[in-house]
Amino acid sequence: MDFVDRPSPNYDERALPVTMIVLHYTGMPDCQGAMDRLTSPEAKVSAHYCVDEDGTVYRLVDEAKRAWHAGKSYWRGVTDVNSASVGIEIVNPGHEFGYRPFPDEQVAALIPLVSDIKERHGVSRGNVVGHSDVAPARKEDPGELFPWDAFAKRRLALPSPTRDLMDPFWTDAGFLLALERFGYEVTDSQKAVIAFQRRFRPDRIDGIIDGECRAKLLALLLPRPQ
Repeated sequence: MDFVDRPSPNYDERALPVTMIVLHYTGMPDCQGAMDRLTSPEAKVSAHYCVDEDGTVYRLVDEAKRAWHAGKSYWRGVTDVNSASVGIEIVNPGHEFGYRPFPDEQVAALIPLVSDIKERHGVSRGNVVGHSDVAPARKEDPGELFPWDAFAKRRLALPSPTRDLMDPFWTDAGFLLALERFGYEVTDSQKAVIAFQRRFRPDRIDGIIDGECRAKLLALLLPRPQ
């Protein structure tokens, strides 16, 4: 792949091997502002890559290093997500500055980038996640407009289950227990449900545990090839 190198000083040493890919949106009005922040020593944030809306891929931090993109986060028992992940920022204004669909050129550049990282590090589909998955109480990105289905079709992420769904009729407490088993941190239970919906049922994000949510989560927990 072709990269534009824009080195960021914001990194340190990994304490864990790479087992995850975390996708973000920049949440800033434009790419230049996002790049300035990601490479500013004062900001103390970074990612390994940033993908502009025109498909340009910027490389900011060497994958061997720990970029500072996930903050306080958790996924499947991992509390130092920064150490265990490759972080990719995707240029998009986000919910604060005019959230919009991700352009085809951007997605077309992101797919081979994720594919390459996933293959090189042996990352499972279940560990290709959004920032909102690993920090549901704090984050909404990359958001409900992100085309997860395009990645799932290429086995780069888990698909949202749609066939042969069965409602297990869990209580709300039972659903949260299952959600925690799947990987989410559920201390803020409503935010955890919203994060699950944003990722696996983006057409209705209401924080309410219903039969469709239960059925989708059950299907995700059943054994499947990774």
